[in-house]
Amino acid sequence: MMAKLLLKNRELLLLAAIAVLVALIALRFPAFVTVANLAGVYNDTSILVILALGQMAVILTRCIDLSMAANLALCGMVAAMLNAAFPGLPIPLIILAAMALGALLGTINGALVWKLDIPPIVVTLGTLTIYRGLIFLLTDGKWINAHEMSDAFKALPRLELAGTPVLSWLSLLMIALMVLVMGRTPLGRAFYAVGGNPHAAVYTGIDVGRTRFFAYCLSGTLAGLSGYLWVSRYAVAYVDIAAGFELDIIAACVIGGISIAGGIGSVPGAVLGALFLGVIKNALPVINISPFAQMAISGTVIIIAVAVNARAERRKGRVILKKAEAV
Repeated sequence: MMAKLLLKNRELLLLAAIAVLVALIALRFPAFVTVANLAGVYNDTSILVILALGQMAVILTRCIDLSMAANLALCGMVAAMLNAAFPGLPIPLIILAAMALGALLGTINGALVWKLDIPPIVVTLGTLTIYRGLIFLLTDGKWINAHEMSDAFKALPRLELAGTPVLSWLSLLMIALMVLVMGRTPLGRAFYAVGGNPHAAVYTGIDVGRTRFFAYCLSGTLAGLSGYLWVSRYAVAYVDIAAGFELDIIAACVIGGISIAGGIGSVPGAVLGALFLGVIKNALPVINISPFAQMAISGTVIIIAVAVNARAERRKGRVILKKAEAV
């Protein structure tokens, strides 16, 4: 009975997989499962969680955003440059500027997909390169290091409230907001409708292009926030910030059960997918797994997740067909 429940509920299955993984690691390194260490793992994964939530919205509409990491990098660099040039500028204002820039970059992606009907993978692959190039043009390839950043700029993600870093609290806040958006607003329902059946969505009065546009705006805004969090937490900004991180973001969504075909997925699934990757990335170095083996393991996990998703979707299709035949 329990096995059937796990197989039907992707989130429960993934939660069980994370529990088994943590238990196996604990057999060799008991300190890994202490409350403090697990809280640290979540904190390390917080930025990935925020980005996965944005990518989830895009994927639900049958699109993809390969430029999220480049968006993060550009927004993070601009935030660091603002702080270096104007040390007295309030940190909330810098964060808002980073989020506004991220939203603008997201609107560029959304507008190209909506108005010019260019395939999303082509658009975001192109803007990925453009955003990375803009960082180089802005900085001439130079880094902004910790000594050029104000203490307040670097301190915010590390500040603790109730014993928990602000970075973790921000990710929890984003999770709560996304649960509200996806479950309680017309926009969230439109994401699912467009991804589930864009042709039927049109007949219900939903503008498919506009919905995808707003999905990209949302992903861009979260990338902008993550840009500030990344450079302030690691106290460095450079051209290749988060290079290749877009693959981790997509992997977190796929592992969490967000269907690349669109219309299927949930906020808890995206969060658990990010946490699964976070546990792997924190645990593998502890048990002396080489970086190359880590890449192979992560790739294998992604392929398995895609296969499981595809199989689940085929099963649903057959059930609908049987009902139709019965009628």
